[in-house]
This record gives sequence, structure tokens and C-alpha cells, in this order.
Amino acid sequence: MRRSMALSVKRYIRKGIPLEHRARVWMGVSGAQAQMDRNPGYYQRLLEGERDSRLEEAIRTDMNRTFPDNVRFRKGADPCLQRTLYNVLLAYGHHNRDVGYCQGMNFVAGYLILMTESEEESFWLLDTLVGSILPDYYSPSMLGLKTDQEVLGELVRTRLPAVAALMDRHGVPWTLVVSRWFLCLFVDVLPVETVLRIWDCLFSEGSKVIFRVALTLIKRHQSFILEASSFTDICEKFREITKGSFVTECHTFMQQNHSSYVKPLKSLQNIQNFLENIMATSPCS
Repeated sequence: MRRSMALSVKRYIRKGIPLEHRARVWMGVSGAQAQMDRNPGYYQRLLEGERDSRLEEAIRTDMNRTFPDNVRFRKGADPCLQRTLYNVLLAYGHHNRDVGYCQGMNFVAGYLILMTESEEESFWLLDTLVGSILPDYYSPSMLGLKTDQEVLGELVRTRLPAVAALMDRHGVPWTLVVSRWFLCLFVDVLPVETVLRIWDCLFSEGSKVIFRVALTLIKRHQSFILEASSFTDICEKFREITKGSFVTECHTFMQQNHSSYVKPLKSLQNIQNFLENIMATSPCS
């Protein structure tokens, strides 16, 4: 009965959460609501706590770079979401001092604010992403981010060997072409509605969703990518595959995305563990 209900919820979420219910569902399925309920007043205490001038300066530096084309994030807006974004990032930096603030978090937090219209809910969703779903993506070492980019490379090598061979032949590192996909969770990479559909599944199913999306993009455009004849050309091809009708038609895109399900998961986890161990012990990491 419980398993049947869980599958029904997954199917509902994969079809796309209605906009008016999105924030509530994200909070529920991710565990962020439970965390917020267990810690009443915690967010406000973080904002009122000891100041950290280096953290504050790092956040302020990125304020005007965050969604400059969105009128709600401009200084003259009323209300101006820059202040809301600053508060969420500042509170998170105080909450998780091992991470503090990292570029990329501003875009993720900005999307959360637009969806929830709540500072506190945005904070707890950000905590779920950074602390649980994507551990070590935004830490100083970025070990989780580096590992998962290498994992994607191994998955491509297994499933799309011609693309992997092309990358190897021209010496193109995966981090160069997909780091923004992973770090910003496709924000400002794919169309807004497509990103929100991806995030619906990300909060529900975890980080494997990022691999599904990346594999879907690469598999769909494999022939186009293989036309590349140089390092620069490959990089340009990877920029191009995030545009066009395939990613704009979010329902079709997500259907194909689910058919690219990364399995078996045990294999994916084994690759992640193996690479994490190598990178953690490397003198260059």
C-alpha cells in the first residue's frame, strides 16, 4: 500500500506539479517542511547572529549578477528581491560555515525565492539541496561536484562511447562543458519551465535526476556533437544542445528524460564512491 502510494506520487510529480502547489510539494517531498517545523525561529536567529564581513562581501558581490534581466531582482523594484536573496544566502552561510557562500548558490536560491515567495522556505529548501541532495557541490573543495562530473563522463563512456572518444581525442574535460549544468542545476541553461520540471523530480528523487537530464541532452544530440572537429567546436556544440524546441517542449523532454533512467543505481553509486576515494586522496585535489 505504501509502495503503491509512493509510485503514485512519483508519477504525479513527473507529470509536472501545478505552479500553485509547487512550493508546498517541494517542501513536503524534500523533507524541508519537517526541518522547518522542528526548528521554529532558527532562520531569524541566524540573521540576527554574529556578523561575518567576508561572507557578507562575497554575497554582495554577486547580487547585481543574479538575474539582471528580471525586474524583481533590480534595485529599483518594490519589493526588491535582492534583499530577500541576500538574507537567504547570509543565513545559509551562518548555518553551514563549512560551505559559507559559493557562486552558483545565488541562482539556485533566486529560483527558490521566486517559487516559494518565502525567505524561510527558500532557506530550508536550499539547505536540503546543499546539505542532503547535493553534498559537497558547493564546499571549498567541490569534491561532490567534481566527482559527479566524472561520473557523467563514465556513464557517457559506457552508453555513448563515440562521444567519450571525441572528448578524449580533443582533450576536452567534462568540467568545462557541464559544470554550469551541475552547479546551477540548469538555471540560465535551459528554459524556465523545463528547469522547474527538472527540480520537481530533483526534490523528489534526488541527484540521479541531474544525470538523467545530462544524458538525455547528450544522447539526443549525439550526431550533432560528433560533427565537432576541434576543442572549441565541441564546447560550442554543448552550448547549442541546450537550446531549441527539444528543451522548450518540457513535457516531451521530461518523458525522454525518464526513459534515460540511470540504472542500475548500485552501479552509479559504485562509480561515485570509487571516484570520491580517488579524488579525496589525490595530492592535487
